Amino acid sequence: MPKSKSSRSRPARPVPSRKASADRTPPILREIFARTRRPEFTKYLADLLLEICRFDTTPNPDLAVMRASEDACFRVLERELAQLGFAGARTERRPIDPAIQHHRNYSLLHFTKTPARPAGLSAEETYRDRHNLLYLIPGTNAAARGQSVAVNGHIDVVAPFFPPKLKDGIVSGRGSCDDKGPVVAIIAALKVLAGVMAESGLQWNRNVVGMFVIEEETGGNGSLSLAIDRDLRKLYDSIIVNECAGLQIYPANRGAVWYKAALRVPPGVSPFEVSAFVHEEMEKEGVAIRAESRHPLFPQRPVQTCHGIIGPFGEHPSRICGRVRFTVQFGAKPEPRVEWLVRDCLDAGLAAYVGLYGDKTKVEDPATGRPLVARHYDFKRIPGGFEVVVHGATGHMGSIRDRDGAITKCATLIRSLVYSRAKIEAAAGTPLRLLLDGQPEGDSLILEGGQGFTPTHHIDDVMGRMRAAAERGAETCLRRLGRAERGAEVVTVSYEKLHNVAFDGDPDSPSMRHAIAAARACGFWKEEPVRGWTVSCDSRLFAMEYPGMDVLTFGPGELAVAHSDSEHIRLDDVRRAAEFLAVFLLRQTGTVNLPGGR
Repeated sequence: MPKSKSSRSRPARPVPSRKASADRTPPILREIFARTRRPEFTKYLADLLLEICRFDTTPNPDLAVMRASEDACFRVLERELAQLGFAGARTERRPIDPAIQHHRNYSLLHFTKTPARPAGLSAEETYRDRHNLLYLIPGTNAAARGQSVAVNGHIDVVAPFFPPKLKDGIVSGRGSCDDKGPVVAIIAALKVLAGVMAESGLQWNRNVVGMFVIEEETGGNGSLSLAIDRDLRKLYDSIIVNECAGLQIYPANRGAVWYKAALRVPPGVSPFEVSAFVHEEMEKEGVAIRAESRHPLFPQRPVQTCHGIIGPFGEHPSRICGRVRFTVQFGAKPEPRVEWLVRDCLDAGLAAYVGLYGDKTKVEDPATGRPLVARHYDFKRIPGGFEVVVHGATGHMGSIRDRDGAITKCATLIRSLVYSRAKIEAAAGTPLRLLLDGQPEGDSLILEGGQGFTPTHHIDDVMGRMRAAAERGAETCLRRLGRAERGAEVVTVSYEKLHNVAFDGDPDSPSMRHAIAAARACGFWKEEPVRGWTVSCDSRLFAMEYPGMDVLTFGPGELAVAHSDSEHIRLDDVRRAAEFLAVFLLRQTGTVNLPGGR
């Protein structure tokens, strides 16, 4: 959850010849590249990434399971960090501070709710015996040039978990891209620097603080606990948050809020039908917000509307839903003419959807070489009606324009059927009922999703507008049914989960200049305008807590595959990220006076 980066997986990049550049590359950089471009270094990256991706660190209401998985992952990282040998360095499991529950950026603990525990758990209960992992390297010359720097990455992942595998230089598996690949890049950078600095007799001028955090995907409470830690803040002057940023460097993030729309409709009204109109108006409002979002760091206007969950379908508010199943039911077996009418309505709705969002059955998935979506929907007869399974392409909400949202598509099909209800019912001779499969019949339905925005909009304005849009949509459906209820009476929109403000840092800050110089030295900086990342992450917690501090976002891996069923990362990109971090840390701390800059 930076980038102006392309959301498509990138082809392998050629490695610059060391021989050709040896006469111009500073000796310490030549030594870094000599170490990182050996086959054994790539094997180290692969082995470590596979090892930590085997731990299922998805959210779990059974805190004992979460605690055990986090502990196992941290033990591996501690093992690697213990071998580095920096003078005075130490690891620390720092407890999550329950005081975060009083902070404006605290995310409520919905993942702790169960049928037997509908209110969930308190912060004290949730974070008992749970920690972030710190790696603290003291600088030896606080009066020297440079800045102390924190390097942040998260070990938690979104559901559903699937185990890792390695093939052709690519590690696939949940978390490989978001965010365990970037975490491995941090560890690998420190490993390389430990060897290079020991051989050359170098010591850090300023502090380096490694932050390996939990609960980024559920809202950021892990990083929030570190951000409000004033004693820890004394140890760093700047921070670089590692995410699946496509090897781009970003001084800004777009914002995001996750909504929950609870529908409770009058007797005789289908909440599933109402949801189709709620989604429509929320989509329209998202388009309007995007049109108003001109900002110099966000020329691409990364204002996405993602509907991640409807009833039993979907796993995460900011994960594009890949499948929704519903039924079209009548009081008797429908005649062929009724089937033709239903199919015509579905195809008309699909045409409307494709006109707005594109036909992803005609787009190749770069990860598989096959169509992004094999088919838009499946249709079959069932007793008393038809079953429709709507297909999409999963992924992070930030890549939604390149993916395919099954919930949005389904809503378009449902509205098409509703518009032609009178004609269908006349042909069938019985009432038409549209039911979300797996959802108990009744008057309620829960919808969840996310809305992105840039620094042009205040988060409160975005939340108010999306709430009003949901109410308009509900009211539109009610009026079609001849009902007089107001939309606000049947849909309640809340924002109790992630609520990330947008921020825009200085694109010409000292940290940004050091980062650009490091990327140039590593051979992947493109001479193009600096932009903000098109999604949101823990960077904003530090930017909001310390407005004057340089906060950057960087990392390997492509956003398009984060949160998707085909999540993966190229080991070559993890290597490049490790090289960049090694060079950046030397420059940022003033430990080595390297040429370059803007």
